Amino acid sequence: MPMPASFVPPSPQELFRFAPEMLMTVVATLIMVMEPLSAPEGKRKFAVMTFLALIAGIVLTVMGTNDPGTAFSKMLVLDGFAAFFRILVMVVGLLIVLISTNYLKLEQHESGEYYAVMLFSIIGQCLMVSANELIMLFIGLECSSIASYVLAGYLRDDKRNNESALKYFLLGSFATAFLLYGVAWIYGLTGTTNLSAIRTTLLDPTNHPNLVMLGAATALLFVGLAFKVSAAPFQMWAPDVYQGAPAPVTAFMSVGPKAAAFAMFLRILMTAFEPLKDRWEPILWVSALATMIIGNFAALRQTNIKRLLAYSSIAHAGYVMVALTTHSEIGTAAAMFYLASYAFMNIGAFAVVTYVARRGEKHVATQDLSGLSQTQPLVAAMLTIFLLSLTGIPLTAGFFGKFYIFKAALDANLIWLAVLGMLNSAVAAYYYLRIIVVMYMQPPAESAEELLAPSAGIRVAILCTAIVTLFLGIFPSFVLDFAGRSASLIR
Repeated sequence: MPMPASFVPPSPQELFRFAPEMLMTVVATLIMVMEPLSAPEGKRKFAVMTFLALIAGIVLTVMGTNDPGTAFSKMLVLDGFAAFFRILVMVVGLLIVLISTNYLKLEQHESGEYYAVMLFSIIGQCLMVSANELIMLFIGLECSSIASYVLAGYLRDDKRNNESALKYFLLGSFATAFLLYGVAWIYGLTGTTNLSAIRTTLLDPTNHPNLVMLGAATALLFVGLAFKVSAAPFQMWAPDVYQGAPAPVTAFMSVGPKAAAFAMFLRILMTAFEPLKDRWEPILWVSALATMIIGNFAALRQTNIKRLLAYSSIAHAGYVMVALTTHSEIGTAAAMFYLASYAFMNIGAFAVVTYVARRGEKHVATQDLSGLSQTQPLVAAMLTIFLLSLTGIPLTAGFFGKFYIFKAALDANLIWLAVLGMLNSAVAAYYYLRIIVVMYMQPPAESAEELLAPSAGIRVAILCTAIVTLFLGIFPSFVLDFAGRSASLIR
């Protein structure tokens, strides 16, 4: 059958730009095929395959930046912005593999399915950050979301996992429906789903779309996007899902999909809906403030460490929403730096939680960290670094992350939002410092005697994330300069 006249096969350059996604797809499929053919004692090789695939993906992404451009009829784009987030989500995947290997062994659920599904989720996230078209954004989002639903319920015999997966799936499906409905309305109003073409249409003085319909369409898109980043008033799913999911999966969901969703949010705002920035600003302003307040004040009452970090994750989404509200290149660069910083400090904190929780996650209360400085002084010191960074103490990545976000808000004349954001950071210091007090100023918990030395994977993950957290706190320009150059290219 002859090809349609409009079909243009992708060039070798276009294929190479998206070689990481193709490579990970092949590896994930190969793992699924090999899974039933592998003996139980041979399951560890799937972690190695996943690790190597992610490293190769990072290398290919770096090589692809030498020849940036679009691919597949301009539906996907490789630029500095996309490369930044693609590398970030793949690095997150590497760290989660390190955390997961011993966890799955303890839970007696070592399987290739886990690593294959994680790779499919990362592939979806890479498509999200590279998409230049709303339908492609939706495809990447669904690829990532469906895989995340499966990961949330991975331990099928655990009722907490089942509840987590079901809640995430039902609420996520509703949010996706809102997003897709908004995409349909945008197409009806502009005749295109390409982000650049939408912007051109909205800037065309001869085009007069119905403002009421356009406002409704953007509101529907906001519902879907706000849910994915756990921004108010659509954050209610995060605490239950994060608490019920396996600890390494919680670490993954709180960082990887969220970073990709914010990248998608940023690209849409800075390209397609840039002409509507005045209409978006009040909505983002209110959502950012509400997200910070809900996350921080709800975290004050939590005794479960995973639930506390879930509300903390909501609060940090609020800080990034402040950067979105500025609708500027400085704000975009600040959001990129903050998401990178948050990825390392949050994964490090969850790595410690995974270690302390042990089999069955029976020790996830804040009191289970009592006296950790005496039983595992190095682990306690690393967790202290992560908590201080989450608080925003100087010489940590979290300090400069918040500094640049609030500076961007002040530059955009969002003075009250910046002031209220800084006050929220002060509130957050209470529940982070409370954990440090428990570790250093209380006697060891009874369960501490059962705490064995951390596995090699956990040690490497904790050490690497701590080093990066301190490095970005001392040399922030290493990432911020690249983020600033990338932000200037997505308009």
